[in-house]
Amino acid sequence: MSSSRNKQGSQMTAIEITQPGGPDKLKPTERPVPTPNPREVLIRVHAAGVNGPDLLQRKGLYDPPPGASDIPGLEIAGEVIALGKEVTRFRLGDPVIALVPGGGYAEYAVADERTTIHLPHGLSMSEGAALPETFMTVWVNLFQRGQFKAGESVLIHGGASGIGTTATMLAKVFGASKIFTTVANAQQQAASLALGADVAINYNEQDFVEQVMLGTNNLGVDVIVDIIAGDYVSRNFQAAAMNARIVQIGVIKGPATQVDLFPMLVKRLTHIGSTLRSRSHDDKASIITELESKVWPHVRSRAIKPLIFKTFPLNDAAQAHALMESGQHIGKVVLTVPH
Repeated sequence: MSSSRNKQGSQMTAIEITQPGGPDKLKPTERPVPTPNPREVLIRVHAAGVNGPDLLQRKGLYDPPPGASDIPGLEIAGEVIALGKEVTRFRLGDPVIALVPGGGYAEYAVADERTTIHLPHGLSMSEGAALPETFMTVWVNLFQRGQFKAGESVLIHGGASGIGTTATMLAKVFGASKIFTTVANAQQQAASLALGADVAINYNEQDFVEQVMLGTNNLGVDVIVDIIAGDYVSRNFQAAAMNARIVQIGVIKGPATQVDLFPMLVKRLTHIGSTLRSRSHDDKASIITELESKVWPHVRSRAIKPLIFKTFPLNDAAQAHALMESGQHIGKVVLTVPH
């Protein structure tokens, strides 16, 4: 391992899940600073994104992959301070962002060089930490698996979430004919429309199937991005156009207990799902390559900018989770790490 250009102690502050449960089960603790493997870099973390999978892990519903840290946190931004002996893409001091299988809620984290990216020019560390997990998830599901193309219409559930705001911005910049989102209140409606949605549906006051049909001359939408599940599954089939694709990337409302499959047959629908965390480093690297060539130019030009709703100090991770669970956020919640 190459030596760090900055001294750090052998111990660090990290956030651990003391037992499955609510946000209060997140507690600061002391852990050894991790040592990078040959293909890993050690990053002094400046910011870490908070994501839905972190909340599921805290509840005991989403275990880390084998060999991954039990510390939550899937995306980070910071500075490279040590290199594994086989690392070739980075140097000490490089500002980077990284997708990690765990360990992000800490002062230091290791990341495989294949899932580490130079911080896009012009972004702050907090903005950078809002990129990897969310942008990769949206790119895989909306564009690769959902096969979204310019000129198509899209319905994005959870339109005010990190996933929802990112999907809205990407759909807009890549030529969606019409973007529908579902949101919880008037503030989220306004924010979603400002990001590029054509119709932001308040699901507490309006039926999204009716609104989609009203806005598409009863044709339905071509692609649906759903982090909700539950009763939304059957309703998505109703809101979908012929040959539509529905990508399931979350299950906030839990299982779909009653699903009428007949509309799926009649409309020749494709309903697919995926997770990002369990993919191999090489799989993730191929996604990053596409992001760097197709999406990063829009980030550098500021046509797309990560939307940060609120930042919390690392030790206040429990408050960050409570905010996420309230559903009142618009965009990303990020932890910041003072050094």
